Amino acid sequence: MTREVVELIEPRAGGRYIDATAGGGGHSEALLEAIVADADGGFLSVLSLDADSKAVERVRSRLERFGNRSVVVHSNFRDLQAVAAVQQFSQVDGIVFDLGFSSDQLHDAARGFSMAASGSLDMRFDTSQELTAASLINELDEEELANLIYEYGEEHKSRRIARAIVRNRPVETAQALADLIASSVGRREKIHPATRTFQALRIAVNRELDSLREVLPQAVSLLRPGGRLVVISFHSLEDRIVKQFLQTEARDCICPPEALVCQCGHKATVRILTRRPWQPSADEVAANSRSRSAKLRAAERL
Repeated sequence: MTREVVELIEPRAGGRYIDATAGGGGHSEALLEAIVADADGGFLSVLSLDADSKAVERVRSRLERFGNRSVVVHSNFRDLQAVAAVQQFSQVDGIVFDLGFSSDQLHDAARGFSMAASGSLDMRFDTSQELTAASLINELDEEELANLIYEYGEEHKSRRIARAIVRNRPVETAQALADLIASSVGRREKIHPATRTFQALRIAVNRELDSLREVLPQAVSLLRPGGRLVVISFHSLEDRIVKQFLQTEARDCICPPEALVCQCGHKATVRILTRRPWQPSADEVAANSRSRSAKLRAAERL
């Protein structure tokens, strides 16, 4: 949804923008291409972050032609405020989050994101961290594993899946895990029966939901008045967090309904720009089937 991101961010010469999830570098590149310079020579600058060191290398190469207008940093977005301070990107004009994992990660068999991957069960965005999907699969007890799959994957067959995994340990590869799940629960849905379990493991390994909750307030605090926040999510858990955060920040009072007088002192910090989440066009879905579940929400700093 690159076109929609640029449309909402409204990049201008002299502006400063953050792509908090650089991935393949598409959004960073689109922002940098939007405006070259204004009449006074002001340049648009983009700070790009990614937790994956391989992604950082690819994005640096892709954006090399923009020179010092582009800054690419290896960091998880949960540290956004600290990175922005070091790079002198305070009071920025726009921030973009494109959540989830990238096509490059999916197609790298060694990373274990794909259910057809013969590589190890890794699923780490940042390969310097210790926790992997294999650790969770082979070390959690059955109840802990079932709860993880249910909470982060919204998988109603979580207990049956956890039981099958525990009985067949060790599970070494992504493909072996996918096949094990399929044999334990059958294939009656359109999506692969292991899809939700893989989602749950990826979220848990990378602390994705906790990181999202941590970073959204940081992002709003970095925006100048009129600056815009755009978040693209790919499953209901992420979208719910973004939706509830923006709804709260768009209100002057967040006291419970039974309160007769406001006691919270909360003041609205944003204006919601997307009354309902934007979704990809039919052409984009046809070109990239993974985009079909994308939901875009945006807000403007007051």
